[in-house]
Amino acid sequence: MKQATKEARLLLSKQDTWVRPYFKKYKKLLALVLFLGLLTFFCGSALMFTSGFLISKSASRPWNVLVVYVPIVLTRAFGIGRPTFRYAERLGSHNWVLKMTSDIRLKLYRALESRANRSKSEFQTGNILGILAEDIEHIQNLYLRTIFPTLIGLLLYVIIVVMLGFFSIPFALLMALLMGILIIFLPLVSVAINRARVYRRKAKRHVLYNQLTDSVLGIGDWQYSGRYDEFLTRYNSAEKSVRIEDRKLNQYTRRQDMLVQLVFGGIVVAMFCWAGLYFYGRGTEGLNWVAAFVLALFPLMDAFGPISQGVTELPMYEDSVQHFHQLPTVVEEELAIHPDSIELVDSSVAIEGVSFHYDGSEKKILDRLSLVVEAGSTVAVLGKSGTGKTTLAKLIRGDLLPKEGKIVVGQKELIQLTEMSDYIGVLNQAPHLFNTSILNNVRLGNINATDAEVLEAIERAGLKSVIDQLPQGADTLVEEGGKRFSGGEQQRIALARILLQDVSIIIIDEPTIGLDPITERALLDTVFKVLKDKTVIWITHHLLAIDHADRVIFLEDGHIMMDGSPNHLKANNKHYRHLLSLDYQ
Repeated sequence: MKQATKEARLLLSKQDTWVRPYFKKYKKLLALVLFLGLLTFFCGSALMFTSGFLISKSASRPWNVLVVYVPIVLTRAFGIGRPTFRYAERLGSHNWVLKMTSDIRLKLYRALESRANRSKSEFQTGNILGILAEDIEHIQNLYLRTIFPTLIGLLLYVIIVVMLGFFSIPFALLMALLMGILIIFLPLVSVAINRARVYRRKAKRHVLYNQLTDSVLGIGDWQYSGRYDEFLTRYNSAEKSVRIEDRKLNQYTRRQDMLVQLVFGGIVVAMFCWAGLYFYGRGTEGLNWVAAFVLALFPLMDAFGPISQGVTELPMYEDSVQHFHQLPTVVEEELAIHPDSIELVDSSVAIEGVSFHYDGSEKKILDRLSLVVEAGSTVAVLGKSGTGKTTLAKLIRGDLLPKEGKIVVGQKELIQLTEMSDYIGVLNQAPHLFNTSILNNVRLGNINATDAEVLEAIERAGLKSVIDQLPQGADTLVEEGGKRFSGGEQQRIALARILLQDVSIIIIDEPTIGLDPITERALLDTVFKVLKDKTVIWITHHLLAIDHADRVIFLEDGHIMMDGSPNHLKANNKHYRHLLSLDYQ
């Protein structure tokens, strides 16, 4: 029980930045929701109270219908008021939750975006999906299933005990004890018993998310290797483990519901006995109130019943909040105003003593690497597979953080820059094309561009002849993944997108893999023609069209082993001439 109250305090403590702030931000709406909730249950109890009195009074055959006219009117009023207030309360509470979850998702996006380089290296895709799919839903349920019902139930509890105190203090204390079992004792016991189960279920669900994400992302490899059945077996095993935990919790919930019903039945019996004794000596008129008091209790079951189940899930909410707190911190004011882009002095790139190794590995991919790419120049980066070419590109792009050293872009340190797409464009091996028109795919480079500007970028990328042959022109559907077009045409669409993006630094990461030599040569000729005067860092695996580069460097074991212009290396470096001969055979 102590652990449950500790969890509740943790969730709403001043250190919490994911749940507590929204109580203050939307406090008026919260007050309205609680007030409407109270009115809902008040109308429900009042409806049963007046109905019970009306039935008893009518059974005694009053001499005139006017004697029961007031309870008739009140029954109609409370009957209309209950669903009306219920609807308004649901509308308000879900409005609260939608506002809150919208803010949390925005904050989550900002937290990941503000440390995009950290997010990709420190958080698995499955973990991020787990936060989006489960943790935010848990925080949403924290309000709908725990906070709102518990607060409304506690308020009703206090009001009922106080009102019964006007009739009989001993009976009021008895009802305080019995109702306290429902809304305080049983929920805390439930948390104490099920805490470990809730944690196990949530942990297994996160494992399921990670396995499912990894498997789906590699579904092609599972199929090609003929191990599709193994994929299904692994997933079904993880899902079965989750179902077992769900079954155990559901079994406990059913037993708990039965106990709640028994306790509530005891409350009803206690009320019947007290009301019978209290009004017994007051004649027939007094007995008319017995049914009223007893029936008024039944709607309270809807208020007190859900509290135990809602409070049982507190450990799950605590775990979700802890997941949020592991994300990078974002100042609340940053959510409303995105910082303006920093203006670069030039388009140079300086890599100063950069070392990098992936977490969990001691092998250095880059070891105190230093390199200066002059503004407007093209530098080709070569090396064997695994020598760090793509890692270097990710470091320059800001997708990874160096373990040592720093990277300076346009004389501004990389960590100062926020929206990297404002400064650096990337043409990689497999650009993603969406299932929409060519025009819309290219417009992703600059959503504010006019149709004329998009068409100009398409023409500069060498796609005009392709567009002219299509019946719908630039409005032609690309289809998912761009499969309607060849690999070279897909890369040209991506190139047009970069041209529209209009940044001064471009990273080209082996975009010609899988293309035939003729298509590769034509694509590279177009790329370097339209990117003239840009700063280009060209990650490549061979020397076809290397004459487009102003400088060539060769990476090996995390160091630069070869550096110079293509002509200089061709004249003075035997190893470079050997590589040339291999590519031009």
